Amino acid sequence: MSMAIWAWALEAYARPGVPEACLRLQDEYGQNTSLLLWAVRAEARDPDLLARAAACARAWDRTALVPLREVRRGLKAPLPPVGDEARLAFREEVKVLELAAERLLMETLDGLSHGGGGAHALEALEAASKAWDKPAPAGALAELAAALG
Repeated sequence: MSMAIWAWALEAYARPGVPEACLRLQDEYGQNTSLLLWAVRAEARDPDLLARAAACARAWDRTALVPLREVRRGLKAPLPPVGDEARLAFREEVKVLELAAERLLMETLDGLSHGGGGAHALEALEAASKAWDKPAPAGALAELAAALG
């Protein structure tokens, strides 16, 4: 793993189909996409490692990611008497914080893993989704695996 996890995630997210697959898994199936992407990068399949990673992601979701995401999404619509320009500028600041929270989570998860676990992308996604306790449909995970290449 010569490339830092965040640089890898940004590169992966820039691939066609990855953003859409990640948002679908997040919004429709309650998945933590940072956990899923980390699992692919780490080739994770060890149940104990995945359980620790999922517990970490759940705590971070509850404390940081979900609240920031809700604030960002809430700022999408007009909120009179707050001016649109000020509201949208503040929304962008919240988005920066949300991305920083995702980065911190991925870097924390990366610190849990030591070398590749040998899992292929789909296998790692399935294992991480199962560890998340809300398994996503196989087709949705396969869509992300295919987009990641």
